[in-house]
Amino acid sequence: MHEPNRLAIMSALAAAVEGLSFGELKEVCNLTDGNLNRHLKALEDDEIIAQRKESTDGKRPRTTITLTPAGRKRFVKYLATLEEVLAQAAASVNAPNTTPALRPSRI
Repeated sequence: MHEPNRLAIMSALAAAVEGLSFGELKEVCNLTDGNLNRHLKALEDDEIIAQRKESTDGKRPRTTITLTPAGRKRFVKYLATLEEVLAQAAASVNAPNTTPALRPSRI
């Protein structure tokens, strides 16, 4: 999730409980079709997201992407860990003449 595009995807999906269409997610994250597909495949392989294809009256199927319950939990845990790391980094920057002792949890 730490890769910037995956973080953008996860953030967008976390805010959209009902999910986003492929096109909406592509636009929000400013990604190409291929780049978005590559990230979605990795997230789906890790069971973080789910993709649902719906037919639309003979047109192209609409793909809706949502976070899985496990994916949402993992994202919340990731954000908490990231918050901890950032707080430690900020404390180190604000404490001159000290050696930082950053020991972040595994992200």
